[in-house]
Amino acid sequence: MTFAAPALPGLRNRQGGLFRWLKRSSMMLVGLVVILAGILIAPLPGPGGAPVIALGLVLVLRSSYWAKRQFIRAQYARPRWVYPVRRLLRRRPEFAPVFWQQALRAEKMVLRRRRRPLMRLRKRMRRMWRRAFR
Repeated sequence: MTFAAPALPGLRNRQGGLFRWLKRSSMMLVGLVVILAGILIAPLPGPGGAPVIALGLVLVLRSSYWAKRQFIRAQYARPRWVYPVRRLLRRRPEFAPVFWQQALRAEKMVLRRRRRPLMRLRKRMRRMWRRAFR
């Protein structure tokens, strides 16, 4: 008679499988908590909810195969919406360019062409850069 605990699914015949499963499960749980926090923060003024939700999605996508499959489906359906999240999932994510691109995209959706301060700032910076390095 043995008193061993029953093995969790997918943990048989793997050394360190329990640790890996605990790590993935805890990352998934933390990601879900961060997403919920982002949803609660979203109604407050400012863009506070969007980056928090994106961070939670990154944590969930790194730890769940099911979420990765759903993400790939969404990528085929709406590539322009999913591309920024894909850029944040890279090994060395580029946070500043992703958020800048999203700010420009949001500005384009909300404001008229004449009243886009971020677009004017970007053009002004580009001109200064070109003059400095001619």
